Amino acid sequence: MGIEIINFADRPSLVSRYMLELRDVEIQRDPMRFRMNLERIGQIMAFEISRRLKYKDVEVTTPLGTSVCQDIDEQVVLATILRAGLPFHHGFLSYFDHAENAFVSAYRRYREKGDTFDVVVEYMATPSIEGKTLVIVDPMLATGSSMELAYKALLNKGMPAKIHIASVIASRQSVDYVCGCFPTDRTTVWCGAIDEEVNAHSYIVPGLGDAGDLAYGVKD
Repeated sequence: MGIEIINFADRPSLVSRYMLELRDVEIQRDPMRFRMNLERIGQIMAFEISRRLKYKDVEVTTPLGTSVCQDIDEQVVLATILRAGLPFHHGFLSYFDHAENAFVSAYRRYREKGDTFDVVVEYMATPSIEGKTLVIVDPMLATGSSMELAYKALLNKGMPAKIHIASVIASRQSVDYVCGCFPTDRTTVWCGAIDEEVNAHSYIVPGLGDAGDLAYGVKD
């Protein structure tokens, strides 16, 4: 049994509207709206992931008596690849408000000539992920190499019981790559859309451009 791939584009929802705005070259000129749409998709994916978690009964006291409610019976760790992942992460955190949080700095270091680059991990802050439910969020999954390196870095803090990979837009290439380097018995991949092409610069086509630059401004 292989890794389950969930593509929101296969079942129209509000994600479709937010995706339209993220891709639109005119609408994405507004950084605040761009960040908000990343956050909104994060919220929707968080809700869908929550339906896969285990729950337990909890008795609570109301002003008029007691009620048995359900609460999540798993410890969730939200891991984000900086910097474009921050608003996406915030969407998840606004729903999983009791989650622990991890942050990994992974970026492309281009070589002197051509479009070739190495993915470099320079910083990580994370709790233990041993036996927990790990949700790794990154809005753009182009080649899959940043996701793989972030995951390997996080493994220094334990082995998660479950893994959810969440991306706003992924390439078909990256989805295939992730399926080859993540454990098939505990991983689910969630994508707002899957595009078929990656260009010579390793950007997703049609994609939406550089999510980090659109959210936070052009980097030097």
